[in-house]
Formats: sequence, C-alpha cells, structure tokens
Amino acid sequence: MEKETVLKTMKEAGKPVSAGEVATLTGLDKKIVDKVFAELKKEGAIISPVRCKWTPAE
Repeated sequence: MEKETVLKTMKEAGKPVSAGEVATLTGLDKKIVDKVFAELKKEGAIISPVRCKWTPAE
C-alpha cells in the first residue's frame, strides 16, 4: 500500500524528489518513506539522477 502511494506521489511530482518531500506530500512518516525508498531501490523501481533525490525508473 505505502509503496504504491510513494511511487504515485513521485510520478505526480514530475521531478526528482527527496524522502522528506514525499513524506510531506503524502502525510506518511519520514521513517516509513525511507523504508519504502530502500525497498524500491533494491527492486530497481527508483533511480537517483541527482544526489539525495529520487525518481521512478522508466
């Protein structure tokens, strides 16, 4: 559930975003967003085009 929310928010942002920005936009706790980011990184679902910013992999 949280994974889908985070990915959807990242896609809607239309630009690379940090975990803090995703937490603010979704209302989720930053610790939860950090955990979801770690899972998504392992899966290769998100990439980092800029330091500390992430975007969904195409």
